[in-house]
Amino acid sequence: MKEAILSYIKKEYLDEDEADDMALDENTPLISSGIVDSFSMVSLKRFLEKKYDVKLPDEEATPQAFDTVTSIIALVNKHLAKKGA
Repeated sequence: MKEAILSYIKKEYLDEDEADDMALDENTPLISSGIVDSFSMVSLKRFLEKKYDVKLPDEEATPQAFDTVTSIIALVNKHLAKKGA
């Protein structure tokens, strides 16, 4: 999941030069560093919902929840667990 999300972020939100120069990992701040903005969050949320067949409630899709890949994974896993229960 980590690699899929990192790959999506690099492909969608960074140009090639930025992607090559930036050390993007699961703990890189996405929102607070400006990589992901409010419009990008919407497309990232849609990507996650389609890829993992999960519904992420809008009230939980907060800037804090989307600020790192680690926090995004935690949010997706939380809803995958609910779905499987």
